[in-house]
Amino acid sequence: MEIKEQKNFILVIFGASGDLTWRKLIPALYDMYYQKLMPEQFGILGVGRASLTDGEFRDKMAGGVKQFAPASFVNDESVERFAANLHYHTMDTNNPTDYEGLKTRLESLSQTVACDANYLYYFAIPPFMYASVAESLHHAGLACQTGGWKRLIIEKPFGHDYASAVQLNRELLRYFDEEQIYRIDHYLGKETVQNMLVTRFSNSIFEPLWNRNYIEYVEITSSEALGVGSRAGYYETAGALRDMLQNHLLQLLAIAAMEPPVSSDANAIRNEMLKVFLSLRRMTTEQVPEYVVRGQYTSSTIRGVAQKAYRDEQGVDPASKTETFVAMKCFIDNWRWSGVPFYIRTGKCLPTRVTEVVVHFRPNPHRIFARKNGIENIGNQLVIRIQPDEGILLKFGMKVPGAGFHVDQVGMDFRYSSLDERHIPDAYERLLSDCMTGDATLYQRGDAVEATWQFVQPILDAWHENPAIPVYGYPAGSWGPEQADALLAADGYEWRYPCKNLTSDNSYCEL
Repeated sequence: MEIKEQKNFILVIFGASGDLTWRKLIPALYDMYYQKLMPEQFGILGVGRASLTDGEFRDKMAGGVKQFAPASFVNDESVERFAANLHYHTMDTNNPTDYEGLKTRLESLSQTVACDANYLYYFAIPPFMYASVAESLHHAGLACQTGGWKRLIIEKPFGHDYASAVQLNRELLRYFDEEQIYRIDHYLGKETVQNMLVTRFSNSIFEPLWNRNYIEYVEITSSEALGVGSRAGYYETAGALRDMLQNHLLQLLAIAAMEPPVSSDANAIRNEMLKVFLSLRRMTTEQVPEYVVRGQYTSSTIRGVAQKAYRDEQGVDPASKTETFVAMKCFIDNWRWSGVPFYIRTGKCLPTRVTEVVVHFRPNPHRIFARKNGIENIGNQLVIRIQPDEGILLKFGMKVPGAGFHVDQVGMDFRYSSLDERHIPDAYERLLSDCMTGDATLYQRGDAVEATWQFVQPILDAWHENPAIPVYGYPAGSWGPEQADALLAADGYEWRYPCKNLTSDNSYCEL
């Protein structure tokens, strides 16, 4: 990871007794500390209702570090030194008067850390609390940047629909400036997502071909092998469209489709991503059934083990119509992508956990070679694997040894796992580091969040207003309802069926 200029600071984690802090945030911060990517002095102040002493908080977080940080980084001496920077403050975050006590505690810690009142607030709390906590920080004088910078990280979901996203942005902007607000999307922190920008804009063999003249269609897949598990309470109110497509997958689409930015500056990159969101063709509610397929997993048996249907999961309405799978066909109405379909799918209880972007190049206009099975050569594919087995695969035609010009498709690949000597930073590790230095490149901007909600709002409206739009069942462990295949088949295409292994595909290899 690139070492950037950093200033001493205090990270305040609201909701510090929760799972996100213990499992993700503190281990990521420890990784950075171990690699000497933290400033010389820093403090981490956990805030929550739970009554914990500094020592109890340190012991709990040290357990998370030992369980979730890379084993090669963990030793008792380093963990103990890191934990000495951890503190805890008990307060009721819903009580505005308690923020005076928080202010006093921060002023005291600032003397120890010598951080000039540089405070980074992380909201590991339910979204309905964002506005009230931001307001209380403002009224306590903890949002003002006099004497030091103040930054705010908030987790998704950023609203429940377009109207609530607009309202949330308005409320936050009453107390913090846009440049102080960092809307985190951990997908953007993944190394392979960032490498899409480098692949496109630093290699002259790709960028001249990256348009409607040479690309036939693009598909984006994000699948999970597990069901909803303990998240059923949240998932019933969200569904796959809100949970994954509106944020993570539209961000991937924007990076794959954006115009070249004038520089690698955060605003330049985010401006181009916003243009993609604004160029997405808006559906009417009548068009939704034609362009969007939703599904819900049903019971099945996988490797001899019975798998519950979604409606049988604890906390799920037995008559629930919440989608656990969604597939979509969409278009970007601009000069570069006019007429090129983008297909997106995401779901739970699919054969494997995988996220990738597949660019399908147009076949040669005049095909003179035949494949072994008698079918002429097909177009090249560029597969950008986000997770797991992170890497890039280029598929192209090669002559089959022997008589005649028979062609078969082969792959040329690069895997990040081949870089054994390099630590690939966790998404939170990268994103936290960027926020500490004020780099907002990999964070979402308020106008972009509103634009993505504006695109998906007609889909939400259609599902709400027309209960007759079907929710197709698909057996747990399959690749979703057959109607999702028909979405591509109608155009003469088919999904790539990926496996855990980047170079294995087109088979149900996980079952």
